[in-house]
Amino acid sequence: MPSRRFRVLVCPDKFKGSLTAVEAAGAIATGLRRAIPDVEVVTLPVADGGDGTVAAVVSAGYGYRQVRVTGPTGEPVDAGFAIRGGTAVLEMAEASGLRRLPGGRLAPLTATTYGTGELIAAAVDAGAAEIILGLGGSATTDGGSGMAQALGVRLLDPDGAELSAGGAALARLSRIDVSGLDPRLARVAVVLASDVDNPLTGPNGAAAVYGPQKGASAEDVAVLDAALAHFAGCVQRDLGVAVSEIPGAGAAGGTGAGALAFLGAHAESGIGLILRAVGFTGALAGADLVVTGEGSLDEQSLAGKAPVGVAAAASAVGVPVVALVGRLQVSAVELHAVGIRSAAALLELEPDLAVAQRDAAPLLSDLAERLGRTLAPPPAEDDTASATGH
Repeated sequence: MPSRRFRVLVCPDKFKGSLTAVEAAGAIATGLRRAIPDVEVVTLPVADGGDGTVAAVVSAGYGYRQVRVTGPTGEPVDAGFAIRGGTAVLEMAEASGLRRLPGGRLAPLTATTYGTGELIAAAVDAGAAEIILGLGGSATTDGGSGMAQALGVRLLDPDGAELSAGGAALARLSRIDVSGLDPRLARVAVVLASDVDNPLTGPNGAAAVYGPQKGASAEDVAVLDAALAHFAGCVQRDLGVAVSEIPGAGAAGGTGAGALAFLGAHAESGIGLILRAVGFTGALAGADLVVTGEGSLDEQSLAGKAPVGVAAAASAVGVPVVALVGRLQVSAVELHAVGIRSAAALLELEPDLAVAQRDAAPLLSDLAERLGRTLAPPPAEDDTASATGH
């Protein structure tokens, strides 16, 4: 009876700026097969809720839908989401992300999450009973107010008029009217894929920590922080939800707060959610090795990014994990502590970072081939030569 083939489960996240998770998985698989021609490779690209999350679950068998929604500065954009059965996976960045800003022009005070609300509505239209919403890459600091408005919430100023778009406008919020909120949302579970525990306001809040990345000056940060604090007070008064006290409310410019207040959402580990969505546990069955990776494996990764989530899940059932990455910035001791047996980086093959990023796919294949050669059994000794002593 022939022996079972060596089985490797390949689960990388994206190599930001170089490879999508799907491309990275393909490059690793190519290198492993060069080293071990009869290896069984199963690719399962992953993500942690940021850019590439929808693509990762689509590669695992989800359907893809595209809809036209409102971009962060009001222009229409085509945004996609994934759906299978009753579960939809959305990326906030698709509708309200930095990459959706026309010409890359930042709009820290006025960027809106309205399109994210439209994307949620489209997922509900498609039959979603559970929505996993990835919060990475947003261009906004509006507390999720635009999202709420798109779903039927009225945010009224002292004159009874609807607030204009953006976080700065929240300073004029006088009353919140949720009577028009889409009633279907009461039957939809909304889960935020986020590992951020920042509060809504203050020195560690949405405006102070993430506002500068979205173009906010020191003066803008002060305006936005005060506006979000006022928003939180109105939410507590009108809805009875103390969003200012909830860890993670500051995620994605305060969209965490809006989702908690208006959608009854809760947050979970991004990578944990995506592993469940793509069927990681089933794919892991029978695997001899898991190979994961991302562009830079660093201290931030250790806080719960995709490779560490993959390693935790695999090592919990005794399957060894190896990481192939662009750049490695943690020690072997730190790797072992999170369940990664060893790691290798593209910069070991090509020390020039720009070249490594440009040629990431072939370099990653070469790195995987090198790994594969350490796994491949030595060629069988020739029986005739053994018998004759040659």
